[in-house]
Amino acid sequence: MNSYYRSLLFMGICVVFTGCMASQSDTQLETRKSESASQSDDGAVRLASAESELKPAAEEETNTYKVKFETTKGDIIIEVHPDWSPRGSERLKELVESGFFTDTAFFRVVDGFMAQFGISNDPVANQKFRDAPLKDDPVRKSNTRGRITFAATGQPNSRTTQMFINYGNNGRLDGMGFAPFGEVVEGMKVVDALYSGYGEKPSRLQGRIADEGNGFLKQQYPKLDYIKTATIIK
Repeated sequence: MNSYYRSLLFMGICVVFTGCMASQSDTQLETRKSESASQSDDGAVRLASAESELKPAAEEETNTYKVKFETTKGDIIIEVHPDWSPRGSERLKELVESGFFTDTAFFRVVDGFMAQFGISNDPVANQKFRDAPLKDDPVRKSNTRGRITFAATGQPNSRTTQMFINYGNNGRLDGMGFAPFGEVVEGMKVVDALYSGYGEKPSRLQGRIADEGNGFLKQQYPKLDYIKTATIIK
């Protein structure tokens, strides 16, 4: 496994460990969902910085768009907000328009935490974007249920193609620099139904998945769910 995927795996382990330590608190937060989401969003906004590098929020908001993921469990539609994460939202559009997500696995599905995807079946595409990481965006919204966020290695400016949908209130990720760029507006039941029996196991083989494609992944973990296609809808 190359250093990039080792870093992603290490970051994932750290986040899961943090999540376990915070599980009691998270349960309490879920019972006060509306209040918690509001408070977390306020905290996330306070984390925003480097505003001078970004487009005016009013202009970005007019560019909101939706993406439909057709999956093996049904359709998921997310609404993307460029004003939340300008660089992240632009990268998603680039990935969708290039066909990057065709036959892409939800390779890391952890109940109560997240559903992660974003390793292409095409090794060339994986290498292309791995060599073009994004600069960080300020965290303007909290990682609450249904919001979608790019994964990162824990190092600055390390986002590439992997992303996750939050299952619960993961506000602890806000202070770690994970900036949501959109949210599920249709199909959250589909997200909840994604196969989670393998847990973290497939994510330990990210390098092989990226280099060998789905032939390897489907042989090792045949029950995983997949994105069939992704399209931008108005």
